[in-house]
Amino acid sequence: MNIKIQPSSLGGVVRAVPSKSQAHRMLICAAFASGQTKIYCPRTNDDIIATAACLTALGAKIEYESSEFRVTPASRLPEKASLDVGESGSTLRFLLPVVGALGVDCEIKMHGRLPDRPLFPLDAELERHGMNIAKEADTLLCSGKLGAGEYTIDGGISSQFVSGLLFALMLLDGESKLFVTGNIQSVDYITMTLEAMRKFGASVDVNENIYTVKGGKTLRTNGTAKVDGDWSSAAFWLCAGALSDKKIALRGMNPDSSQGDKRVCDLLESFGCKLESSDGEISCERDDKLCATVVDGADIPDLIPVLAVVAALSEGKTAIKNAERLRLKESDRLTATANALNSLGADIRVTDDGFIINGVKRLSGGKVDGAGDHRIVMAAAIASLACDGEVEICGAEAVSKSYPDFWRDFEALGGKFEILEN
Repeated sequence: MNIKIQPSSLGGVVRAVPSKSQAHRMLICAAFASGQTKIYCPRTNDDIIATAACLTALGAKIEYESSEFRVTPASRLPEKASLDVGESGSTLRFLLPVVGALGVDCEIKMHGRLPDRPLFPLDAELERHGMNIAKEADTLLCSGKLGAGEYTIDGGISSQFVSGLLFALMLLDGESKLFVTGNIQSVDYITMTLEAMRKFGASVDVNENIYTVKGGKTLRTNGTAKVDGDWSSAAFWLCAGALSDKKIALRGMNPDSSQGDKRVCDLLESFGCKLESSDGEISCERDDKLCATVVDGADIPDLIPVLAVVAALSEGKTAIKNAERLRLKESDRLTATANALNSLGADIRVTDDGFIINGVKRLSGGKVDGAGDHRIVMAAAIASLACDGEVEICGAEAVSKSYPDFWRDFEALGGKFEILEN
């Protein structure tokens, strides 16, 4: 699906979408708890649905109705299961270790760029502890069962490897230790995992980079849970506020959330924006002019494409660094972001680990390749607000991975577009 956006300005209020990062974690814990859990999650997306479907294949019963998931834990595990993780890296990296902890023989089907994204050293550590993992094209064939013990993982590749192992260790009988080495990336996502585990009664202690998990305990539920608003998705609208003539506000945000992407607020202020927060609503508007800054992307990789949009319209030279992991996402996001914005008239140069961005006053417009990546598509849509001409985005349907209602909300805030015939 291609979309052509006419020059327009956004303004108003939109309700935040739920955090898919939290939803993944709560669904996994609820699927192995002592009783039914109702998880309030007013919107869903492809990645969340993939996790729910995989947990159902592993024996849980998960239904979605009236803005909530009803999760009934598995009473009996299947001997064999077939999981389809879609394009969700979180689903794959969280549930591969869980499958090993359960001892269920599985085939795991992957789509898009996911079969090419790294699983090492996670797969090697799982095999060292009793799993057998073979890859055939876009499918993983898994067998064997993990045992409690000492596990080691390099935290410098993906925090999802750490989270997946923590989920597995909480399901094993006995005490285990997880040693995390290297320069840990996106540590806030590990904090989110620990919060979800503890909410469901798991016992985990942290001493520097050593995680001690006492498995064999029945996870418990108090019957309800709520998914916070998603700061990763909210960032697109907050950045839109930086480029629009009117204020844009998000409802349903938790300023005390453990989501690391709430740092978008501090970064937008450093660009020269004015942000206000009250009663779960946060707004952004340009205070005067946007000025260049320095952005460290190590712990906020999902924010980088849309922050690059703001930087492209900021006076001066912005450096975005420590973002090399973006090459291993749904697309090579360093290349895809630069290509998308440069095609609209920006001045962006890709470096080994990020960008050098020379700000311009306005963008011209043009045609953008969405690269099959939801965050590239949404970033291009926000960039259109600073374009003098129309913007055509190819592959605009990619937003369904994380934000299926993006185009509806874009229109509700004043965006103008048409869907083109392919």
